[in-house]
Amino acid sequence: MLAQRNLFFLWLLLLLLHVSGSARKFNLFRQGERNPLPQEGDVRLFGGSVSEGRVEIYHEGNWGTVCDDGWDMAEAQVVCRQLHFPGAKSVVIGKNYGKASGPIWLDDLTCKGTENHLFTCTFKSWGTTDCSHKEDVGVICATTGTNLTVSDSTRSLDHSISLSDELGQIFDSGNGCDFLISVQSATGNREEDGTPEMVGTTICTHKIILSQFPLFNASEGRTSITVPISQFCQPHFTSFIRYIYTRKVDVTFSSAQCLHWIAYTFGVEQLMEDTGRLFSKILPEDPLFNTQVSLYEYAEETGDLVLQENCIQYLAWNYQNLTRSPAWTHLSVNLLGSLLTRSDLVVPDEYFLLQTVESWITEKGNSTSLETQLDLLNRIRFPMIPAETLYDLEDISSLYSTHKNMYREKILEAFQFNVLLFSNLTSNPKFSREDDRFHPRVYTSKPWSTVIIPDNKSSHFQYGGRDYGYQNYGYQTSTKSLSTPVHNSLIFKRNMVNWQADVFKNQYECSNRGLRCDSLPMARLNTYDRLTDQSNVIFRNRLLLMCQGKYIVHVQDFKDNVAYVNGSQVLTYPCPDDRYTYRFVVRPEYA
Repeated sequence: MLAQRNLFFLWLLLLLLHVSGSARKFNLFRQGERNPLPQEGDVRLFGGSVSEGRVEIYHEGNWGTVCDDGWDMAEAQVVCRQLHFPGAKSVVIGKNYGKASGPIWLDDLTCKGTENHLFTCTFKSWGTTDCSHKEDVGVICATTGTNLTVSDSTRSLDHSISLSDELGQIFDSGNGCDFLISVQSATGNREEDGTPEMVGTTICTHKIILSQFPLFNASEGRTSITVPISQFCQPHFTSFIRYIYTRKVDVTFSSAQCLHWIAYTFGVEQLMEDTGRLFSKILPEDPLFNTQVSLYEYAEETGDLVLQENCIQYLAWNYQNLTRSPAWTHLSVNLLGSLLTRSDLVVPDEYFLLQTVESWITEKGNSTSLETQLDLLNRIRFPMIPAETLYDLEDISSLYSTHKNMYREKILEAFQFNVLLFSNLTSNPKFSREDDRFHPRVYTSKPWSTVIIPDNKSSHFQYGGRDYGYQNYGYQTSTKSLSTPVHNSLIFKRNMVNWQADVFKNQYECSNRGLRCDSLPMARLNTYDRLTDQSNVIFRNRLLLMCQGKYIVHVQDFKDNVAYVNGSQVLTYPCPDDRYTYRFVVRPEYA
């Protein structure tokens, strides 16, 4: 009877969760009237009314905002339904809901509109953004229709906030459990009879909970399964099962890969993706690049697209260091091919990229087929190679003689791009302005970039016998000038644009230039030259943050010539003490 009562209680809890998630809802407990402790992934509307305001989401103990890039009604529907409204009325862009001082947690968000929580939509990673708080998004949610009377309207009593803890208590007690999981690990030793020595533990669970994930095989008629697992990961398996009940787990860097692998094994995608994001914190720690390459291969094996992107993005931004590392010659063809497709690949110039690919192919020797070599070389953007280098390519390329026809075809195409006007190029059916071959990557060689190293040394002066410290922000070293051609094609070689790069680290510097800095530090890349006669050229400039002069931790674009650097909590990869230098990159391309 006790087991039956526990099972009945479990069914009631699950029914409560279903009802609170699927019924038409109206917030009975309005904001400000009932404030339970926020949970990871909660959302709220701030600065407006009960059904309107700036969208904020709770992550790692802090409320943060959401950038409006790409927002439409699909994203708004998710927010409003998560807040228990029937749906969304509209997206609000550019409205001031009061000062926002926290991080911008989400950017480039894409929702289907059917998700139950905003954080389950697609996005790169928490805190990765190129927005300022001026671009915080707001929504207006629909409330109960005006044609309904008070007695007809639906109101939800949502007590599901305690459901996670109550399900956790059921797991901890083991009452009513009906499915045994035997976790077994080999110690590496042998028993007296020669069989492998095993250590293990047994966990008693509930089929009704595990049935959400078919890979547990908790079907009718089965009462147990055996799970082989490494001895290192065995201590984390109980935490994983408890997560199935509660959707909560404490994760450390030492447990992240175990939890990620177990989640992959049993198809728990949300846990797999979230633990995968934690790996971005350790990517910069290995200057030999063995960790980054191994994690990418592991992500390919497990099908974790978020982890794949985090790894390959770091490798793309730090490609030059990668080519000098022991891991370079061990790159797989797939990984190198994926790097060569990216426009955010940071290299001195396109010829440098060609040289590294030729070197990799030569190092591999006969183990790389001619077809594979051609596939890799075809991903080089020959029109982006300087015309002077194209002229000498036949003599200086190590693979020209092996792939003569391909090189000749690519060099001819590149020369046409360099000497023809845009109007002539567009009339050629082989030219497509959308083709990546005709768009730059992130080139750091002269004249396309410059570096600013802020001076943050403390200085002192004395007055009245007392010593006063102040911060020397290096006003002289926080401004650089550079001149670039209007475009990298040969016909624009003498048509120059003058740029000024600035880094503002305090409000005094901003006001001294007549500027308003919404947050600090702020970088600006500006030109005062008139470019009206070059209407076919646009500039997609980039700001690179390099940590301690060793590795790139963040790449972002400029909006209205400005880029805000919001501190370590929003950098793509961590940088100790925020000690980074600023590299400004000019990137012209045909519109």
